[in-house]
Amino acid sequence: MPQDTERDDAALVAQAAGGSEHAFRSLYRAYVRPVYWLAYGLVGNAADAEDVTQETFLVAWRKLPGLELAGESLLPWLATVCRFQAANRIRRQKRDREHTAAAADDTLPATVDVEEQVIGADLADRILQEVAGLSPLDRDIFRLCAAEGYAYQAAADELGVAHGVVRNRLSRIRTRLRTVVKEST
Repeated sequence: MPQDTERDDAALVAQAAGGSEHAFRSLYRAYVRPVYWLAYGLVGNAADAEDVTQETFLVAWRKLPGLELAGESLLPWLATVCRFQAANRIRRQKRDREHTAAAADDTLPATVDVEEQVIGADLADRILQEVAGLSPLDRDIFRLCAAEGYAYQAAADELGVAHGVVRNRLSRIRTRLRTVVKEST
């Protein structure tokens, strides 16, 4: 029986390496279950095991043309490919978890000072006075961009002015308002 397996696998590998989809399908059918169960044992869940199995056979399809079958069966080579694919998946998932955790740490402050988040009535009055002292065009630019969330170009289209006008005036308005805020603190 081992000689039949060697001859069959060797012949199927040679045919699949030559581009025979039928031969590759035969190899797939013969080894998909053991590769899946190996993958499942390595990654620990069905979805990832299915992905690792698929990646293993994708690698096999690409690498069969250069493969010289050393033993009776293709399974040891597939198992090695499967182990590498599972290790890659586990590393990628760990890296993704670390990246997600780091990103969450960067976006969330360690503590929130409520007093810093709420402006007092006197500061609000000073900001409103400053905005009231702006030209009508500057008040419209501030209202559209800062209060209503318009992009520069959308505000420019709404007001019939150039994009650069909105960008430059809004920059000056923000600088002016930052000065008011700094003076109040």
